[in-house]
Order: sequence, then structure tokens, then C-alpha cells
Amino acid sequence: MTAGTAATGPGRGRRALVTGAGGFLGSQLCRRLVGDGWQVRAFVRYGAAGDIGGLHGLPEAATGSLDIRRGDLLDVEGVARAVEGADTVFHLGARISIPYSYAAPRDTFQVNALGTLNVLEAVRHGGVRRLVHTSTSEVFGSAVALPMAETHRLRAQSPYAASKIAADKLVESYVCAFGLPAVTLRPFNTYGPGQSPRAVIPAIVQQALAGGPVRLGALEPERDFTFVDDTVQAMILAADAAAAVGCEINLGTGEAIAIGALARRIIALVGRPCTIELDAQRMRPPASEVDRLCSDNRRAAELLGWRPRVSLDEGLRRTIAWWRDGSPRFDWRGYAV
Repeated sequence: MTAGTAATGPGRGRRALVTGAGGFLGSQLCRRLVGDGWQVRAFVRYGAAGDIGGLHGLPEAATGSLDIRRGDLLDVEGVARAVEGADTVFHLGARISIPYSYAAPRDTFQVNALGTLNVLEAVRHGGVRRLVHTSTSEVFGSAVALPMAETHRLRAQSPYAASKIAADKLVESYVCAFGLPAVTLRPFNTYGPGQSPRAVIPAIVQQALAGGPVRLGALEPERDFTFVDDTVQAMILAADAAAAVGCEINLGTGEAIAIGALARRIIALVGRPCTIELDAQRMRPPASEVDRLCSDNRRAAELLGWRPRVSLDEGLRRTIAWWRDGSPRFDWRGYAV
């Protein structure tokens, strides 16, 4: 599936497809897989500019060993070709912006639900040994019990959340109906170097580094933030954990922090005092705002042997350093993209 020299490392001889490989989490997963010796096919959305997203940030040695395929999750034949020859499929491709889902609910649903259906059909007929499907904690809606176990009720408070619930249920149905060897991972707010500035932590970091003010939406909602290296490690563990097949697994630290408190912590770590101001652009419709997300990660520990290793302060320091050191910026305008 790739060019270059023979692979070495724990993934030697393994062949992976990563959908959404140009995204923040997908590109970091590709980096880790290549480093571990996997043969990696990276499926990125086709565009006239030929952009490969976060894969630009990988070392030249890593990008040179990737088999980059441009396509679209809604192209049935293209997805089937991408899956061909893979023994493991990591499905991360999705429309992930909640504000975008307000503006384009149909596009969000089609990509996230029907795109997942296309991946499932390709995996079903392609002899794939494991599908690792990426969900989101947004499918739970605001917490009604804490910490939030996998059995927590589902509630779609945005079109994005609804599209991901549909995708998760499609995976569940293929496990039950066809014995598909799939596991669904549910990350709680992954963050780290390379994340898009539309997300809350890089948005705060950039504004704080510039001296402020830090403009945010609602300050009261609480989130469970997990460093990207920890989330990637769970994905790789899920590729081989036999007990995880057919399961949904939460990935979080088990600790929540309010957005306002998070902003104050980042400002302190940046070391440039600045004010925090409310910004209407970042406010969700009132009934759509998820008030609190906090993971129960005991199933991940039991089935994957996984626990997060990077503390919030350490992860924030690494993220701040990435932005401060003049790392590649994004062509990004506005909160809804």
C-alpha cells in the first residue's frame, strides 16, 4: 500500500486505511502508524488545490511513506477502492463543525451517516479484520448522570450530533446483522498541537498569545479534554483488542473543566494577562448548548488497557509551545468553518 523501504516496528506487515487523514486527529494517527511501521493509506477529501490538511505537518519521511488517496466518502466506488487491501480501517472522516451543521445540516448528515454506510459496506465486502470507528461525546448531549458511561442516554442537541448518532447506530447494526468486526471509540474533546483554530483551545491560545482580549461564547459549559497522543494510543490499542469488538468505548480523562476556567488557565500558562470577553459568534442556540461532558473511562481501561497519561496542564503547555514557535498556520476565517 505504500512506497519506500521495508517497515520496521510493532506495526510491521500491517496495512491501514485512515479516512479523514487530513484532519487534526487523522494526521496525528497517520504519523504514529507510520512511525510504528504500518503501511498506511491516507484517504483525504478531494479538492482542486490538492490540499492534504494536517498531513502537511508530518515529517517528510512520514509523508513520503504514505499512500495518499484523494476522494469523497460519498463516492461508493472510491471508498471501496481505498479499503481494498487494508487489514484495519480507522474511520475518522466526517464533517465535525457544530456551527457548520447549523448552516448545512443536509451536507453534515450525508457525509457523516451515508459516508459511514459506504465505509461499512466496503469493510463488509473487503475482508477487513477490524474497523475502528470514531464517534464523539456530543452524541450524549448534556450530562444527566456523572461520570458519563457508555450507557448514558443519547440526545442530539445539534444536527452534527444527530448525524453521528446515526453513524454509530449504523455501525452497531452491521455488528449485529453481519458480524462486522468493528469497535466504536467516543473521544471527549481531543486537543493538541495542529488542531484547527476553530476549536476552543487553539482559539484561546492564539488570542492569549496576541495579548487578548480572549473572545469566547458561553463560559459555563464543562468539557473533558484529552490530549491527542492519548486518543491516538487508544485507537491503536482498539485495532487489536479482541474484547473490544462490538463495543462502544469512551475516551476521556474523567475530569471536566468549565470553558471560563480553561481560558484563565491558558492565559496564566501563556503569561500575558488579558481580559475575557463574550462573543456572540461563538454562542450556540440555547437548547443546543451541551452543558457538561465528563467521561467514565473504566471500559477503556478494562477492554483496551488504556488510561490517559498527559495531564491538562502538560498538554496545554505543549499546545501553547506549538503555536508560540511559529508552527504552520491555517487559512481559516470565521467560527462556522
